Amino acid sequence: MPNPIAYFELGGRDAAGLRDLYANLFDWSIAPFGKSAAGTDYFHIEPSEGGIAGGIIQTTDNMPPSYVMAYVSVDDIQASLDRAESLGCETVVPAMPIPNGMGQIAVFRDPAGNHIGLHTS
Repeated sequence: MPNPIAYFELGGRDAAGLRDLYANLFDWSIAPFGKSAAGTDYFHIEPSEGGIAGGIIQTTDNMPPSYVMAYVSVDDIQASLDRAESLGCETVVPAMPIPNGMGQIAVFRDPAGNHIGLHTS
């Protein structure tokens, strides 16, 4: 797969509650990771064998109250957003840096209403 899904994120108003739920449900190792780009609590989900890393974010009033998002690894976020728009998608979150030097992310919405994240390191 040229551009694999590299990361997933769970968002909700009670990030600590989600952390506890998924740690207990799936035995995931989840640790505090500081603040998100939105300035809210963020937790990192350690990848297990055969899996990918993920995160849990405390959502704010200007975000959907809850969501699940896959992040696709790309070399050039802006070029990928431009290509997505040329194919009928809409940019929802323009390219922005991730705290802790973890690269950049962006989000687009496809014509069916699905939100897909982009990530580059």
